[in-house]
Amino acid sequence: MQMELQVAIIQSSLVWEDPERNRENFSNKLDSISSDVDLIVLPEMFTTAFTMNPQNIAKEEGDKTVKWMLKEAEKKNVALTGSMVFFADGHYYNRLWFVEPNGKLSYYDKRHTFTLAGEDKIYNRGEERIIIEYKGFRICPLICYDLRFPVWARNTENYDILIYVANWPTPRINAWDALLKARAIENMAYVIGVNRTGADTTGHNYPGHSTVIDVLGSPVVFSEEETVLYATLSKKHISEAREKLKFLDDRDHFSLKG
Repeated sequence: MQMELQVAIIQSSLVWEDPERNRENFSNKLDSISSDVDLIVLPEMFTTAFTMNPQNIAKEEGDKTVKWMLKEAEKKNVALTGSMVFFADGHYYNRLWFVEPNGKLSYYDKRHTFTLAGEDKIYNRGEERIIIEYKGFRICPLICYDLRFPVWARNTENYDILIYVANWPTPRINAWDALLKARAIENMAYVIGVNRTGADTTGHNYPGHSTVIDVLGSPVVFSEEETVLYATLSKKHISEAREKLKFLDDRDHFSLKG
């Protein structure tokens, strides 16, 4: 079993509702990653920014982006994940894809659509959480507004890593920082939080603050700049902390319905 996972976070500005330009931008950034990594994480809606007008995006763009992810994952021999506008079964979704270098695909549809922006009226919400087994690590991927709902993230399945991809704006960035740390501490798991930078056409600014936080709530990496961040996640750190501090043994047991 692999005992360490090498992770790269791409914290970037996004071009509004322009999948082709965003894919080109991320292709260039992926090419700049020279270190051997196992997993690369991109922001929420990384091909369009956080648009509430998915009808402006050609319906086939979601499939084109998944094919692009497959190509990049194979070329770099790395897993690639991030969310996008995706049209399926007659509905739009804010869908996160986890693409492995061998071509395996997993996806998660955002459960908590952002009512403040009207996302709940435009995108169908997901109903299921997923756990991805990758290189000996159990990964739970979630999206932006999900961060505010700790019950949905509760570590009832002994995952190792919690991922949040986001477009989280400057006025509420203190909540982002605090809640990422809280999710790591309460779930005794690494938390990877990936935000964007720059501004969008709706007047929102995004300050980055992408980070990796360890099981005890300490930051491993953090940045406010447009950059690529690197972190090493250790199974030994997880197991030693959980063995010494058996807090997860005292967690509440429940199931989610509706």
